[in-house]
Amino acid sequence: MSSKKKLIVFGIGELAEVALYYFNTDSHFEVVAFTVDQSYISTSTFNGLPIIPFENLNEAFPPSENYHLFIAIGYSMLNESRKSKYLQAKSLGYKLASYISSRAVILNANKIGEHAFILENNTIQPFVNIGKNVTIWSGNHIGHHSSISDHVFITSHTVISGGVQIEEQCFLGVNCTIRDHIKIGQKSIIGAGSIILKDVEPFGIYSVKSTERSLVPSSKIKKI
Repeated sequence: MSSKKKLIVFGIGELAEVALYYFNTDSHFEVVAFTVDQSYISTSTFNGLPIIPFENLNEAFPPSENYHLFIAIGYSMLNESRKSKYLQAKSLGYKLASYISSRAVILNANKIGEHAFILENNTIQPFVNIGKNVTIWSGNHIGHHSSISDHVFITSHTVISGGVQIEEQCFLGVNCTIRDHIKIGQKSIIGAGSIILKDVEPFGIYSVKSTERSLVPSSKIKKI
């Protein structure tokens, strides 16, 4: 008999499938079902497991029987969708599960809030504080004495230098760089490849232009 804790994943998309993989292969949890709002259900199973309408979840898998829940929602509406469902799950009495990769380097004395999703090859240095409902995808550097507030989504290969403060519901795109002792105001979007050298006011959007296509086609290149 499995000694793993039973977990229900909210979602039936790619992120839910990713969560299934990580929780089942590298955690103390076993995914036993998926759930979404009734209006999104068009089939009875996902990855061989039952899909339960969220409206009926507390009857099929009551929180009193120690079922945990993970909200596999991305950064849509500046993380508002994930935040809303996270708060709804808590109001129903569910414990919110976290996944922290065994291949991540965590040096901050586990100062990490509930419902974290932290993937492989992250380096989290000493004296970093991470809030609740935070997603940190693979391969990031989070420098010493930085703080990540609640409901933040960090993609891959970002560099957050020491003493950075990231407020609630921000999104950090791939390969962005934040200089030390910078404050990123709430609900800001730091686009892929951005370099931030000064404080960002709340609701800021920063982006860089896409690399332009050369006028010379690749068929004209003799050596590469």
